[in-house]
Amino acid sequence: MSGPSDERRALPDLPEDARIWIFGADRLLSGSEASRLSDSVGRFLEGWAAHGQELAAGHEWLHDRFLVIAVDERRAPPSGCSIDALVRHLRQLEREFGVELVDGSAVWFRSDGEIRRVGREKFRQLAAEGTVDGDSVVFDLTVQRLGELRAGRWELPARASWHARLLGGRGDRGLTPPA
Repeated sequence: MSGPSDERRALPDLPEDARIWIFGADRLLSGSEASRLSDSVGRFLEGWAAHGQELAAGHEWLHDRFLVIAVDERRAPPSGCSIDALVRHLRQLEREFGVELVDGSAVWFRSDGEIRRVGREKFRQLAAEGTVDGDSVVFDLTVQRLGELRAGRWELPARASWHARLLGGRGDRGLTPPA
């Protein structure tokens, strides 16, 4: 189980500038499923390498929905082939667990205390209906550095992220998203 401050303590053995990828599970996993998925990812990362060089990597499971994978690029950067191998492993886990993880088109947000996942068009529709606005808390799975995750810059008001473009002017309160 993860709480709101878990990301501040995420991956303590890796530096702030570690490269991260965040993957959202399209459904809640049971405790045993989450444990088995985490174990499988951990075993994969133990042998993860780029051009024969071991990668210093780790992972974290946050809010019972998000898999965060991080790598210290200063020690050895991942290559295109190593990233492809990671995605292949995640795709295999998707099949094994009947869960979608590798979907960059989903929009993640909080509604009534629950984490929800919808497509971009549905999020636009929810904005038009007034269900979501600039104050709605969204998850920005595009953050790239561990320091951003730890600082909470991945869970923020929609008006302060790229999600503001999907609001159609609803609730931006004159604020613009960061560049």
